[in-house]
Amino acid sequence: MPARMRFYQAALALTILGLWEWGAAAGALDRFFFSRPSDVAARVWQWISTGTLWPHLATTMAEAALSFLIGSGLGVAFGFALGRVDWLAQLLDPFLRVANALPRVVLAPIFLLWFGLGIWSKVALGVTVVFFVVFFNTFQGVREVEPVLLNNARMLGASERQLLRHVLVPSALTWIFSSLHVSIGFAIIAVVVGEYLGSARGVGYVIAQAEGVFDTAGVFAGMAVLAAVVLLVGAGVSRLERRLLAWKPRRAGSGTV
Repeated sequence: MPARMRFYQAALALTILGLWEWGAAAGALDRFFFSRPSDVAARVWQWISTGTLWPHLATTMAEAALSFLIGSGLGVAFGFALGRVDWLAQLLDPFLRVANALPRVVLAPIFLLWFGLGIWSKVALGVTVVFFVVFFNTFQGVREVEPVLLNNARMLGASERQLLRHVLVPSALTWIFSSLHVSIGFAIIAVVVGEYLGSARGVGYVIAQAEGVFDTAGVFAGMAVLAAVVLLVGAGVSRLERRLLAWKPRRAGSGTV
C-alpha cells in the first residue's frame, strides 16, 4: 500500500478520534455512554502496565487461532472435495445451506452445555463461522477453473494429484485468501461472543465485566484491543498472500481493504 494512502488513513483515524475527544469534552457526547479516547487509551495502558491484559488476550487469541486453523482447514478440504465431486455437492447442498443459516448466537449456549466454560466451546463456535466462509469461497474457486485448462492438462498426461497441485490450488488461492481476510475477524468475533456469554477469562469476559459495572471506558478499551489485534493479524495474512501469489500480476492501484 502506498505511503500516501497510509498517511490519509492515519489522518482520518486521528480526525475521528479528535472529534470524539472534543465532543466528549464539550458535552456534545455524554461521557457516561461514550467515554473519551484519552480515557480509553489510559485504560489500555493500565491493563498493559499491570499485566492484566495479557492472560485474557492470550486466551482469546488461542481460541481464535484454533477456530481459524480448524475452520479454514475443514473449509478448504470440503471446498475442494465438493468442488471436484459434483454428485456429492448436490447431495450435501441442502444440508450445508441449512447449517449455514443457523444463527450462531443460538448455537453458543448449546456449545457451552456440550463443552463447558473452557476454550473448546468458543473454538466450536468460531469453527462454525470460519468453516462456511472458507468453504463457499474455496468451492466457488474450484468451480471457476476453466474447463479448457483442465482438459489441456489431462491431455498432457497430468494426474489428479498434479491437477490439484498445479491447476486447482493456484486458481483457487485468490478465492481462499479472500475468505481468510474475512474469516479472521469472524473468528475473533465468534470467540469474544462466546466469552461474553459464559467464560472466566478472555477479552470478551473483560468487556462483559466492564459492562456489568457501567464502565464505558473498559468496554471501548476491550474493543480497541480487539481492533488492533485484527489489524495486525490481517497484515500478516496480506503479507503471506503477496508471497504465495507473487506469480499473479496485480492490477494497478489494487490493495487490501
